[in-house]
Amino acid sequence: MWLQHLRIRGLRCLADVEVELDPGVTVFAGPNGAGKTSLLEAAFLLSHARSFRSGAKDALLQRGADALSVFAELRHADGQSRRIGLGRQGARWEARVDGSTASLSELVGECAVVCFEPGSHALIAGGAEERRRYLDWGVFHVEHDFMLAWRRYQRALKQRNTLLRAASLVSDALFAPWEAELATTATQIDGLREVYLAALRPHLLSCMEALLPELGAVELRYRRGWAEGVELADVLASQRGRDLARGHTTQGSHRADWSIAFEHAPLREHLSRGQEKLTALACVLAQASLYAQRRGEWPVVCLDDLASELDRPHQAAVVSQLRAVGAQVLVTGTEVPEALEGGPTRVFHVEQGRLNPLL
Repeated sequence: MWLQHLRIRGLRCLADVEVELDPGVTVFAGPNGAGKTSLLEAAFLLSHARSFRSGAKDALLQRGADALSVFAELRHADGQSRRIGLGRQGARWEARVDGSTASLSELVGECAVVCFEPGSHALIAGGAEERRRYLDWGVFHVEHDFMLAWRRYQRALKQRNTLLRAASLVSDALFAPWEAELATTATQIDGLREVYLAALRPHLLSCMEALLPELGAVELRYRRGWAEGVELADVLASQRGRDLARGHTTQGSHRADWSIAFEHAPLREHLSRGQEKLTALACVLAQASLYAQRRGEWPVVCLDDLASELDRPHQAAVVSQLRAVGAQVLVTGTEVPEALEGGPTRVFHVEQGRLNPLL
């Protein structure tokens, strides 16, 4: 798939920007603070309904603005095109597909964007929440039953947590139906995650071998969020007293995590910062590769501040691979990376939230 046209209004320093994009490699070059990353952020919003940058959601809005919108014309590999958009007015988000109001899940299901950026090392070195987001985004796009189970689980989790915080006003009997719902949906979620990780593993091994061969064999480990060999309903019942003291549910699918261990770096702490980045990049590319295998088209690939995140040989290898498979690649940098020379590349200069085509 590729974004043919992108229109952004009121996003950070981008007051009103429209750009026609090619299906190959496009570079947005300019000084720091010019708005380059925000262009990639706009594409990512259409695919994830959230930013890849940390910080308050209000920071997305241009200073003094009370609304933002991102619109795109998207073309799929089968030739079909879609008009998609995401807007925010105050605290309310609204998605649209082909001119009609849509749910956020419908929007995210239509558009797939993966991104490697300066904060991507958190996928390896950060907390479990970032890894669950990565995992669940991938599962959502290849397992159709996932979203319903995930929504049911989140609803039951919210209800149980509410009961835990109001324990003096409720009886134990009120916990039973919500704990049963958590157990049922957690089993579904866990099964779908396991299936996805099994499918992801060969793609991940291939990417790791290409980017980090010196670290040896790779092992992908998954923890489902509660002890193996026991039912979650039994765990929740036995841990209810502990959860009452803490005011929230301490075990379940929302506590799942996964990790990567190398033969010559079995612990995360054994990795250098550069190796963390390459490991994260391998995860991003592996997820994109699996998506392409299952859906018949590559997602849009964003590479933010490429030259500062990767050395030149790795830049050239990654871009060459993505050119070969025909992925649309959006790259940012203070200048055009030398590693992109030798292939067709379109370049825009970005200055104070404005775009000017150079090549």
